Amino acid sequence: MRKLFLAVAAAALVLAPVATTAQSPMVIKFSHVVANDTPKGKGALKFKELAEKYTDGKVKVEVYPNSTLYKDKEEIEALQLGSVHMLAPSTSKFAPLGVKEFEALDLPWLFKDEDTYANAMKGTIGKWLLQKLEAKGISGLAFWDNGFHMVSANRPLRKPSDFEGLKFRISGSKVADQYLRLAGAIPQIMAFSEVYQALQTGVVDGCENTASNYLTQKFHEVQKDITVSYHAHLQYAVIVNSKFWAGLPANIRGQLEKAMAEATDYTNSIARQENMDALAEIKKSGKTTLHYLTDDERKAWQTAMQPTYKWAKGRVGQEVLDFLAKELDVKMN
Repeated sequence: MRKLFLAVAAAALVLAPVATTAQSPMVIKFSHVVANDTPKGKGALKFKELAEKYTDGKVKVEVYPNSTLYKDKEEIEALQLGSVHMLAPSTSKFAPLGVKEFEALDLPWLFKDEDTYANAMKGTIGKWLLQKLEAKGISGLAFWDNGFHMVSANRPLRKPSDFEGLKFRISGSKVADQYLRLAGAIPQIMAFSEVYQALQTGVVDGCENTASNYLTQKFHEVQKDITVSYHAHLQYAVIVNSKFWAGLPANIRGQLEKAMAEATDYTNSIARQENMDALAEIKKSGKTTLHYLTDDERKAWQTAMQPTYKWAKGRVGQEVLDFLAKELDVKMN
């Protein structure tokens, strides 16, 4: 029934934007699962502003934050069917489509810092990955940064053994599932929109996310301890329905590509500062205790999670691992 509903909606939504008149702008529905005041949320609003400006009002971008249109489990199917035109999902969401290479970006301790990540996504790694989506009827436009993950629970997480037996929310990445299991946790897939209540009620014991998401979703209010571990990176791919995108008038598509390029620069430029400000705000709130790993503690985490790299060969494939090893100068086993 759900697929039928999406398919019926698709006919109107995919075709309608192409037929533009001076009185009726084409509408682009941009859906995402986080708040407007996160880096991704601000990026979506910046794209809306620029797209409407550069097309002189011929395009209207409707931004739907906080899963108001679709939960993260549903949104890619909705994009493929044409029920929504543009998304910015976390890159682990592509694995169910058979494009598992993106999950390699979730490997723990893969990027040594933000600059390393940014250069990789702007360069050959980013381009190579986005091309993998074309066969699925999806066009990748950009990567948006959201920074490095922290972890939280109602007890300090300083040693791998501290994770033992904790139910940990994950977005669906099998790589994240693996490295958390290696630490002793019990990963559970859950929609982003459900995490706050699950933490509040004890359905799950902890989660991992960036500082900006912890603050805007108020996760820090229902978790007694947060470890500023920065053990893995969270990034989004801005994607569109390929049929819809190709059907746009060339001049309109060109202006939208310009708007996306500028919105991407804006989003990625603010992400680092947004996370720093969010972390300071979390600390200021006094509602949770922040923990910072010592060098020895960080090494213990790295040692515990290192087998993820060997395991990942069967999940994401040797090709992407070899590519990342070469481009990032990291060891894969």
